[in-house]
Amino acid sequence: MSVKVFVYTAVLIIVIYSMDSLNINGIFKKNRIAQARIFYMLLAISLTYLVTNFIWDFFLSSKLY
Repeated sequence: MSVKVFVYTAVLIIVIYSMDSLNINGIFKKNRIAQARIFYMLLAISLTYLVTNFIWDFFLSSKLY
């Protein structure tokens, strides 16, 4: 397996843990549970992708050649 898969997994756990503190109920109307869950899932995927690529690029660019 690639090292990037482990980075994705670790970042996903951290992102989901940190998103637990968000109150997304104030954003959506009442009885819009499906929309709130889809938004939460897409936000988690997006944040995981962005943070993983930032960490990956940071470590790749910091190598001394």
